[in-house]
Amino acid sequence: MDKQRNATLNVDGKSIDLPIYSGSIGPDVIDIRSLYAKTGMFTFDPGFVSTAACKSDITYIDGDEGVLLYRGYPIEQLAMKCDFLEVAYLILHGELPNAKQKGEFDSIIKNHTMVHDQLTRFYSGFRRDAHPMAILVGVVGALSAFYHEAMDISDEYHRTVSAHRLIAKLPNITAMAYKYNAGQPFMYPRNDLSYTANFMHMMFGTPCEKYEPNPVLVRALDRILILHADHEQNASTSTVRLAGSSGANPFACISSGIACLWGPAHGGANEACLNMLEEIGDVSRVGEFIKRAKDKDDPFKLMGFGHRVYKNFDPRAKLMRETCHEVLNELGLQDDRLFKLAIALEKIALEDDYFISKKLYPNVDFYSGIVQRALGIPVKLFTGIFAMARTVGWIAQWNEMIGDPEQKIGRPRQLFTGATQRDVIAMDKR
Repeated sequence: MDKQRNATLNVDGKSIDLPIYSGSIGPDVIDIRSLYAKTGMFTFDPGFVSTAACKSDITYIDGDEGVLLYRGYPIEQLAMKCDFLEVAYLILHGELPNAKQKGEFDSIIKNHTMVHDQLTRFYSGFRRDAHPMAILVGVVGALSAFYHEAMDISDEYHRTVSAHRLIAKLPNITAMAYKYNAGQPFMYPRNDLSYTANFMHMMFGTPCEKYEPNPVLVRALDRILILHADHEQNASTSTVRLAGSSGANPFACISSGIACLWGPAHGGANEACLNMLEEIGDVSRVGEFIKRAKDKDDPFKLMGFGHRVYKNFDPRAKLMRETCHEVLNELGLQDDRLFKLAIALEKIALEDDYFISKKLYPNVDFYSGIVQRALGIPVKLFTGIFAMARTVGWIAQWNEMIGDPEQKIGRPRQLFTGATQRDVIAMDKR
């Protein structure tokens, strides 16, 4: 981060110089840390849409150009040429692993996949129809009660062990949430399987017979995990960083990220998208719902189109669209009702001047929900899969923050619009 020049701000006739910093790529930033001391004023930025809250070298997004880079590598190349644990290693360590490093990393993760047997009893405290995200928030937070020996966040080794535990155990915890909902026995992990194949085994296997993962379906889910592994300073990542800035343990921080991700405007978008397709119901009704989406007085929203960050095509969407076709062809579901409906909706939206002018292109959520449904994953678990993938990014972002010498506890300020100071009047005189 190089300081190159100053920005001059005129406040009530007084000139204030604020340093401008340039990163390796992307917009420059004005350092406003001294603004209050110099002017007695704060900035006002609801949603932090123009605020860089940290320095990071993990993920870069150019929303105007539709670019997403993990440690400098385009998401398209990573999703086509790497598996999820290669990408996880990259996000954690900054470089792609060689064969030896990859083998060692895979082995470490496999050695941490099992959860403490007492943790399985937590599930019985939930109703059988509990939302999986409610279960994940509680169970992931509870992991801190089991690993007291590696909870010193100032110790780099402890942070590394915690990162490995979280990445390894999230598939097990997520699959157990599914099994609990379904009333089926929990499945132990298998160390002979890859990360994603093992998750599918724990999801869909039973003690009655050996589960053999379909490599096409494994690759599809692996790609979903890669595409969702990190996404810069989004709401849930910022939540993890804010929680971590207080010195909270990593399990509590990741639990806070899961809670934030649960929101329909964030991780719940693919679930909302599939629910929308169910609401439309049939190709013959697409025109009706397109008309409703254009009506500003109609509360209906076309889910899965547009993105707050990407003002161009979501780079993840093209890959997910291809994956969608691969999965449905493998399973013989080319005539699937919701898939045909989605293709019809996509075609009209991409040709309609209203959506083109507003750059409301299909995003990754539009296709990922269809893929996950085809894989047999229930709709209410979609966000749980997202959390499983994003844990890699969250823990890398958390670790980066802890190691930053400029890190401080997060403390946003406010523009206060309430009552000014007043005195309490006795009740009989009010």
